[in-house]
Amino acid sequence: MNPVEIHRGDGPIVLGLPHTGTYVPDDIAAKLNDRGRELADTDWHIHTLYDGLLDNATTVRATFHRYVIDANRDPAGESLYPGQNTTTLVPLTDFDGENIWDVAPTEDDIAERAKQFHAPYHAALWAELERVRAKHGIAILYDCHSIRSNIPFLFEGTLPDFNIGTNLGTTCDHTIEMLTQDICAQAEGYSSILNGRFKGGWTTRHYGRPDINQHAIQMELAQSTYLSAEAAPWTYDETRAAKLRTHLSEILTTLAALAPALRGKS
Repeated sequence: MNPVEIHRGDGPIVLGLPHTGTYVPDDIAAKLNDRGRELADTDWHIHTLYDGLLDNATTVRATFHRYVIDANRDPAGESLYPGQNTTTLVPLTDFDGENIWDVAPTEDDIAERAKQFHAPYHAALWAELERVRAKHGIAILYDCHSIRSNIPFLFEGTLPDFNIGTNLGTTCDHTIEMLTQDICAQAEGYSSILNGRFKGGWTTRHYGRPDINQHAIQMELAQSTYLSAEAAPWTYDETRAAKLRTHLSEILTTLAALAPALRGKS
């Protein structure tokens, strides 16, 4: 299976989808334990949720599961959140801190997976950002994520519905995060936060280069906003999703309209 799916658009927005894939090669699946084979930490149905929200958007989607290797982690293995619980480049535990392997990956395994999966995904993402930036003079990477709203191992309490990450404002122009935050704050019945527990993963931090007119912002959605329940079988709730999609569409449409004004601002 190709590790990455690309749908090219003519607009200035690139959607990154690093965690919706569920492909696990047979040899790797055989090393997972029963808990690991549940693939519970998938960003379930996020590609469906965003599908068709913005005409001419480019999408870059990893087809492999994050238990194979996490496309949103530093390939050098550096932690995104030093001193806090998180998962690694190839996770050894799930989001509840429970072991997911019968046979844990070796350093050689990790290096091989980085070559086969992580590197091709990011080569494709970089190529699309370069293409879009060459066409428009600007590219805005919007990295699409979701997670269960209650995970004590990772954070206390209940996660807000919209979790916007810009690594404390360093990965994009202030107007991008401000407009995104305003739309989320005004969305009736939803909660939101900017740079809370999730400040943007490696993708956002690596590609967010406002100095070259390349901006990046991460949206981590609570799965309660569009799933029937945050548990297997992880059913997509059409009614919840339809309501949420109106706000996501407004965000993407607003950012696409903003892009020409930001071109050359740096």
